[in-house]
Amino acid sequence: MSHLKIRPSGSHGRVSHVTPESAGWTYVGFDLHRLKPGETVSAATGEREACLVFVTGKGNVAAGGEPLGELGERMSPFEGKPWSVYVPQGSDWSVTATTDLELAVCTAPGLNGGLPVRVIAPDALGQEVRGKGSNTRHVTNILPEGEPADSLLVVEVITPAGNTSSYPPHKHDQDDLPRESYLEETYYHRLNPPQGFGFQRVYTHDRSLDEAMAIEDGDVVLVPRGYHPCATCHGYDLYYLNVMAGPKRTWKFHNAPEHEWLTKL
Repeated sequence: MSHLKIRPSGSHGRVSHVTPESAGWTYVGFDLHRLKPGETVSAATGEREACLVFVTGKGNVAAGGEPLGELGERMSPFEGKPWSVYVPQGSDWSVTATTDLELAVCTAPGLNGGLPVRVIAPDALGQEVRGKGSNTRHVTNILPEGEPADSLLVVEVITPAGNTSSYPPHKHDQDDLPRESYLEETYYHRLNPPQGFGFQRVYTHDRSLDEAMAIEDGDVVLVPRGYHPCATCHGYDLYYLNVMAGPKRTWKFHNAPEHEWLTKL
């Protein structure tokens, strides 16, 4: 199995756990919790900021010492937009499930501090369609550049069955602004129906990194550098939650030159 692909460790509790140390990088952390009604997960952000994404289900939330009430709405990541909560560095948070709950905890360094806890409601999220034909995908911006945060960029993408995504292949592994930004990235994949599969390739121009992997429901893929396109098979829609962070909070990418012509189709 690829060292870039992380299978869920089970079906209950914290099933995915990525830290900068385990990934061998500097910025991005990602946890995925699956809870039953009445179960609680909590943490202190310390020197990091967090974005809690309700992938599925509902829960009562407290953050920064304040109760935020019951959040969450959809019971499938393929149905509507998510509820999320931004939690700055130096804060505590807790979520108690009121239904079966799938909670993603996205983290990155808190650089400045001083930002408030805030609930990010579905109605506040922008959506866009990227690509066309068999390269069409649907993007929901949870924590984009224009919204306050220190390091985190968080986005959801749904790719219809049979389509490609993160394509043409692009990369963001050079701190070379304004042309390109350095951003580490995780993909959390879900498939509908869940027995499906897709593919993702992570590779550099010189092929010093070149790994192609089958992706199944619940997999996390690490993108430390290089191009990282993915595709889903006929009959199976693909959802993924992206977490990105780097030294500067901006997404400037570079397309693979040999595939640049695809942008003009």
